[in-house]
Amino acid sequence: MVGLGPRKPPSRKGSMADVPKDLMQEIKRLEELFTVDTAKLKLITDHFVSELAKGLSVEGGSIPMNPTWCMSFPTGEEQGTFLALDMGGTNLRVCEIILTDQKSEFDIIQSKYRMPEELKTGDADELWEYIADCLQQFIESHHASTKLDKLHLGFTFSYPATQDYIDHGVLQRWTKGFDIDGVEGQNVVPMFEAAIAKRGVPIKLTALINDTTGTLIASAYTDTKMKIGCIFGTGCNAAYMEDCGSIPKLAHMNLPPDTPMAINCEWGAFDNEHKVLPRTQYDIIIDKDSPRPGQQAFEKMIAGLYLGEIFRLVLVDLHDNKEIHIFEGQNIDKLRKAYTLDSSFLSLIEEDPFENLSETGDLFQNKLGITVTHPELELIRRLAELIGTRAARLSACGVAAIAKKKDYKSCHVGADGSVFNKYPHFKQRGAQALREILDWPEKKNAKEEDPIEILAAEDGSGVGAALIAALTLKRVSEGNMAGILHPENFK
Repeated sequence: MVGLGPRKPPSRKGSMADVPKDLMQEIKRLEELFTVDTAKLKLITDHFVSELAKGLSVEGGSIPMNPTWCMSFPTGEEQGTFLALDMGGTNLRVCEIILTDQKSEFDIIQSKYRMPEELKTGDADELWEYIADCLQQFIESHHASTKLDKLHLGFTFSYPATQDYIDHGVLQRWTKGFDIDGVEGQNVVPMFEAAIAKRGVPIKLTALINDTTGTLIASAYTDTKMKIGCIFGTGCNAAYMEDCGSIPKLAHMNLPPDTPMAINCEWGAFDNEHKVLPRTQYDIIIDKDSPRPGQQAFEKMIAGLYLGEIFRLVLVDLHDNKEIHIFEGQNIDKLRKAYTLDSSFLSLIEEDPFENLSETGDLFQNKLGITVTHPELELIRRLAELIGTRAARLSACGVAAIAKKKDYKSCHVGADGSVFNKYPHFKQRGAQALREILDWPEKKNAKEEDPIEILAAEDGSGVGAALIAALTLKRVSEGNMAGILHPENFK
């Protein structure tokens, strides 16, 4: 045939033809173990709905369902200049966000500062002083010639914190490698403000926020169909807008029942009682050996931090305990080291385009010093697919649960995080699971939008924080003082 140009490389078909019978049986067993069928997805989702409601009750439940005191969606008409501070595990990011007079548009100037490792286990004062120094540096380099009255700041503090007010947050426990004495159980805002005041920097903390709430608000600013914000990364979480009338634990505030309130779900804790999630023996080991056994049950099955570890545990088990003895006669010491493989390792396996899985073979050789046979490679590939697919399908249960609780028939969901953005097929697998849970009819054509679409989110920890500061300022000026500890800072 002439004139048709080069053929597209075929997608990897893979052949199980040369896989020995005992290995095939093992693959079948793993498929049964890790596959979550439609009926199970529906069961998990229904339990999730009731657990979300329980978290909002006076008694509470496993899912914290924290009110954030962010009390409206943006309209896209917000204007002004705001600062955002994002305190992550590796970097400190400072942003100046100018909400322009063009609807849903913003300009951003930002700087990143490395978070020195020694600060993460050092002294509390040193941490706050360093943050204040970075803010001072930022303002001096961008506002050298202007005398500033004051800048309102949204502070993204993505560590578990209890918030009775939007300008207040009591750290429950450090995560992301931080372990600084004297901060857990304390309100972090006065510590931050004292360091700022010491330098005479003209900043007022207007809102302390969680990155997931920021993701919801930033996404809704540019897309009014956004109703839910999610993070699928090293950890997992979601935020959505609830009516105060459906939050019994806030009844004592006597807020009008139809007043909106953004809820930071902290849904990694779903099913800590182990009633519905299909845990395997490998999930049980992960929980048992984790720093906090019995906590974050949902997160441990779907978050990036754990996917590689589930995979590793299965392979070690197949080497040690099964008649099939994969990697026979080889030293697997490197594979025995806990958390030695992360989700990016699984991503590379799932992305291997070659029929003979040569890239996966190289990966095992280079990273683990293991030479893998072709039948073993087929098992490895299938296992990565099973673990990645299970994570995406279980993730969809949380999204479906919020949609069912709020009776959203159609909306957009803004998602962020390394697993959502980088893990192969995560979006498609999640979308397929939503279709099964919510009984959508098959699409008439592939381009048609699903009733509920999970899309890439806007910058939650930067733009989202600035927007929440703007929204808080606006509602205070309108007389809504709910959840404001220091009204004098909002003048």
